Amino acid sequence: MTNLPASLRERLAAEYPLTALKPVDMQISAIDGTRKFLFALSDGNMVESVWMKYKHGNSVCISSQVGCRMGCRFCASTLDGWERNLLPSEMLDQIYAITRITGERVSNVVVMGTGEPLDNYDNLLRFIHLLTDENGLHISQRNVTVSTCGLVPRIRMLADEHLAITLALSLHAATDEKRRELMPVAFKWQLDELMEACAYYVAQTGRRMTFEYALVGGVNDSLEDARRLTALAKPLGAHVNLIPVNPIKERDYRQSDRVQIDAFRLRLEKNGVNATVRREMGRDIDGACGQLRRRHLEG
Repeated sequence: MTNLPASLRERLAAEYPLTALKPVDMQISAIDGTRKFLFALSDGNMVESVWMKYKHGNSVCISSQVGCRMGCRFCASTLDGWERNLLPSEMLDQIYAITRITGERVSNVVVMGTGEPLDNYDNLLRFIHLLTDENGLHISQRNVTVSTCGLVPRIRMLADEHLAITLALSLHAATDEKRRELMPVAFKWQLDELMEACAYYVAQTGRRMTFEYALVGGVNDSLEDARRLTALAKPLGAHVNLIPVNPIKERDYRQSDRVQIDAFRLRLEKNGVNATVRREMGRDIDGACGQLRRRHLEG
């Protein structure tokens, strides 16, 4: 824009970066039509997003960081460490780009891709307000889910925002000992501190929480684990989302078998905990967080 003063153009370039994600790769599942996108950012970094088609509408799972520093043992996103936080515009543009490419409206947004959203707290909040504003995509806050591995002080901060979003806690184990094996964040905050923060969130927002629980064969899938999980979820009225763990080649974790998964779910339900097994979307593509980006980095 040469009709603008050079000094203004320099200031705009320095203070207002232009976000325009470039599609690098796209995989389409032959099973269910799930699409996995790899986008290039302006600095050359890459992030992943997933588009999933359901009967109730289209859902997009976006990333909130380039890489992740949380170190969860079963996740490919964390293997190459953390690079940087995404700007609100970079989170939004994942949705806009997918809408352009698919030609279909997005009705649900899940911040559950690469990164720990609450580790990028200020940008996350700005993103949520832009996404749900009537002058933006005007997606209802009730159709937005934010995942966290359990940053206790940030859960309390988020509760005080009084948003109508769904908070999904990546729990994955019902004892401190097992959780520390899977998730380094558990060394910082014990389960009793975490459950107190969750109770505060429910009290402040009136929203039901979801506990995400990745079932790892022989690690956290026994009926005793189900009993302990009941003791955590039932007092909060939390919904438990059981996830057959997505194996990655860098780790030796395996999925629980179907019989064990069903027995685990039934034990929760008999004890009065609402539980579902997550439908596996895009299993024939690099569906798990971080897999497609990592393949490109290695290539």
